[in-house]
Amino acid sequence: MGHSLDRAVPGDVTSPPSTADLLEELRGYLRADPPAISLPPRLFTSPDVYESERARIFGRSWMMVAHRDQLAQPGDYLALEIAGEPVVITRGDDGMLHGMSPVCRHRMMPLVEPGSGNTQDFTCPYHLWRYRLDGTLLAATHMRGNADFDPGQCRLPAFAVEEWRGFVFVNLQADASTLEDHLTGVDGDLANYRLDDMVQISTWTEVWRCNWKVAVENSYENYHAIGFHPNTVKPLMTGGIDMEVHADSPLVTRLLTRTGEPMEPSVLPLTEEEKRVLYSFRMFPCSSLATFGESIAWISLIPLSIDRTEVRGGTLMPAAALEGADVEAIRKQTEQFTGVINTEDRLGLEAVQRTLGSRFIERGHLSPKEPGVLAFYRNLALALAAD
Repeated sequence: MGHSLDRAVPGDVTSPPSTADLLEELRGYLRADPPAISLPPRLFTSPDVYESERARIFGRSWMMVAHRDQLAQPGDYLALEIAGEPVVITRGDDGMLHGMSPVCRHRMMPLVEPGSGNTQDFTCPYHLWRYRLDGTLLAATHMRGNADFDPGQCRLPAFAVEEWRGFVFVNLQADASTLEDHLTGVDGDLANYRLDDMVQISTWTEVWRCNWKVAVENSYENYHAIGFHPNTVKPLMTGGIDMEVHADSPLVTRLLTRTGEPMEPSVLPLTEEEKRVLYSFRMFPCSSLATFGESIAWISLIPLSIDRTEVRGGTLMPAAALEGADVEAIRKQTEQFTGVINTEDRLGLEAVQRTLGSRFIERGHLSPKEPGVLAFYRNLALALAAD
């Protein structure tokens, strides 16, 4: 039996599908024979669906947000937003990472704007309340006259933070299950890449004007390389754009692309098989790590709002491979190449976003070159629509 598509009728002014209807369509991807068709377009634009994603996905999922080189010294901090929720991560004086809400407990003033830097503490610019790097209250001006206020009980809400092989993850659910439980298989797959010995040579933060799912589903397939990246990414795929998909869990999906010619690393002890594979893993909802020879790229596609996505990422190389090299020249070359690819993706995906309000768009049949997209849809269904 074939699977039906949502079809728009020219001039149709009927009400859009309800959230319940959309979730029922999403449950179709949980079947043993999921429909090889794209998501209902309304899933990208429904405010109700986005609010559900904020609560059920981004309110309790692990997201990669930095490399430890960005939080190396005591006092280093990184401030960002995750689906509209302000977040700050610090390296405390104790050398530990701390995650918290950077919103003053007095009158809701943000203690720090998105960005990074180094500080001894956070001082509220509104009434000068001060907080330590672990979120505990340091000082509250002119509050001694309030007998109901207990400074010992006042602290910034904490988030879970973990570092895995140099990559920093945050989870807004303070008591989230440990990250290591989910990455055991990936740890073994990447053992020969010696992630602990990698150094970050470039990093970027951009804002793309598209829904986060538009960006993420794009990252689960090589098919778009023939259109978006004919002169950048496609020439690197010497073995073609086919992709092996290993959906290990509701959180981790491994994607393998085989090269025609083996890569020859200078310092990493890669096996002959590893030399012929571009390996990547996707951690639901929006984080990924990919190998190319001795380079490692990480990227997270984090929603700022229903139609804006922050793209955070970086490129790493083994410290040994950089010894005696012109690191600045390598950095500039890497940033230039990455910048071109990101621009190609951004322009294409922002064009997709602009069509989402059309009355004439419908679900499209997927290509056999897009098995990873179905893996993403399944994880999305598990998060939003599973019984």
